[in-house]
Amino acid sequence: MKFAVPGIASAVAGAVLGAVAVFVITAAVQQNSRPDLDRGDPDSSLLNNVEYGAR
Repeated sequence: MKFAVPGIASAVAGAVLGAVAVFVITAAVQQNSRPDLDRGDPDSSLLNNVEYGAR
């Protein structure tokens, strides 16, 4: 029974460190910004419809 208390403490510490690591990694790699849209050249459109090549 002498190993039970340190074993439980180690398991709790590992679970807490694991949860913190998952939270930090997730926060670091998340994409929380919107990309800028390329609206194109307004002079190259016909009636605001961009032509994508010859048909």
